[in-house]
This record gives sequence, structure tokens and C-alpha cells, in this order.
Amino acid sequence: MSKIHDVEVEIQNLREKLTELIMQKENLLDPQVIAASKMLDSILNEYSEIISDKVEK
Repeated sequence: MSKIHDVEVEIQNLREKLTELIMQKENLLDPQVIAASKMLDSILNEYSEIISDKVEK
């Protein structure tokens, strides 16, 4: 599999986990929700860098 595909799969998994946590906790300021959101932000940034590098080439 390609790096882009791997990251896309990870993004989808993290989105699902974040959505589940939000429904469970019902509080966007819960530390677990914030941690999951930061993880998703990080992988989205990585994805953006990969796409940018690919477009520049």
C-alpha cells in the first residue's frame, strides 16, 4: 500500500474513534476527547504535507 493510502486509513480510524468518544463523554473539553482530537490534527497535518510534496513534484 502507498503511504497516502495508509494515512487515509489512519485518518478514517481516528475520526471514528473521536466521534465515539464525543458521544460517550458528551463534553468536548474532556481530556480524552482533546487527546484524540490532537492525534487527528497531527495525522491530518502529515497528510497535508504528503499531498503538498506530491503536488510540487
